[in-house]
Amino acid sequence: MNGSVKGRVFNLQRYSLHDGPGIRTTVFLKGCPAHCLWCHNPESQAFGPEVVKIETRCAGCGTCAAVCPHGAPPPGSGLCTACGECIEACPAGARELAGREITVNEVMDEVRRDRIFFQESGGGVTFSGGEPLAQLGFLRALLAASRAHDLHTAVDTCGFAPPDDLLGLVPLVDLFLFDVKLVDDARHREMTGLPTGPILANLRALVAAHPSVWVRVPIVPGHTDDDEGVDAIAEIVAGLTGVRQVSLLPYHGSGAAKARRLGRPSPLESLAPPSPERMEALAGLFRNRGLAVSIGG
Repeated sequence: MNGSVKGRVFNLQRYSLHDGPGIRTTVFLKGCPAHCLWCHNPESQAFGPEVVKIETRCAGCGTCAAVCPHGAPPPGSGLCTACGECIEACPAGARELAGREITVNEVMDEVRRDRIFFQESGGGVTFSGGEPLAQLGFLRALLAASRAHDLHTAVDTCGFAPPDDLLGLVPLVDLFLFDVKLVDDARHREMTGLPTGPILANLRALVAAHPSVWVRVPIVPGHTDDDEGVDAIAEIVAGLTGVRQVSLLPYHGSGAAKARRLGRPSPLESLAPPSPERMEALAGLFRNRGLAVSIGG
């Protein structure tokens, strides 16, 4: 175990209830090969740090422009170097940095504070993103450290990674949370920027090698919620005996506000979440195939 290995995270969320069993601490690694239209963590996509501007806190005092060598260009302009000067200087706390370099030991120091909650609830630590496999060396070191501290480990992945990288983690991971968004390749490319072939091939290889995989399906009205598309996922998953659970994740609009703070457009700004009735109907497509399914988490 090498605790000095460094990586980049953008959040460490304690008392998480939706990223695996029990109470968990979720470590969000920065950077992702996908650019999902509905991403609820748009600050996870870029690999480098980014400045986030919180308009509701900004007093318009001009301090940021005074200390910034570039005059405090707005987030998303491409001119910001994320040096952090404006963040330190802002008296209102209207600017934050998404993404920080941190060592494995520093992550584990924070994670281990919640050990008592893990033990009482059957929880542990989940590595999410972004795409955690995009920082493979850092992820592997984090998993090894978690093993050394006898913590239950989960990895939340979009499934787009070299097969050897994914399968090489099998001995270190207690649970994989594997996202399956769409089966149709053209629609998947349009919505995420990635092909489906490598992802579905990785899912099949993973369930053959690992005894505990949960499939997670985002339900985004007008994009991933049609009966035919969802049933196509159910058909594939029903043929994979290693899948223990399917979680249907209803779209929520928190990503739109985050995108604005990053200076990015949000194409789903006004999209409403799916109704509980619609979620139950889609869950029925999986239950009809004998699959255990939950809504959320």
